[in-house]
Amino acid sequence: MDVMKIAVLGIAGLILCLMVKEVRPEYATYISMGTGLCILLLATGKLQYLMEMIRKMEQYVPIDTTYLYTLLKMIGITYVGQFSAGLCKDAGYSSIASQIEIFSKLSILVLSMPILTSLMDSIQGFLT
Repeated sequence: MDVMKIAVLGIAGLILCLMVKEVRPEYATYISMGTGLCILLLATGKLQYLMEMIRKMEQYVPIDTTYLYTLLKMIGITYVGQFSAGLCKDAGYSSIASQIEIFSKLSILVLSMPILTSLMDSIQGFLT
């Protein structure tokens, strides 16, 4: 049911933006940003549930938490980067949006390097 709430909130924000855009275009951008932030804040509840489930999984199976937390950081970078780039595109600044997307991808690549190095070490251990 949460998806329905988010969908209704998004559609209401869209309709409000379309109505206001004809009179005051700058307010439509503010409404769009506000709607997006509301949706993002509502999504944090899902993130809290995800963290609780990961902690529960750690109790059942001995998993190196470094990998899980790195994965969560990557997911967070993806969401924040996509959200920010979407706002910039809505405001008409697609070049800034492209730069945000590139920086997000590079940040994910940097975060994945220790995991890739560990994987290469494991493969080398099997080969020797």
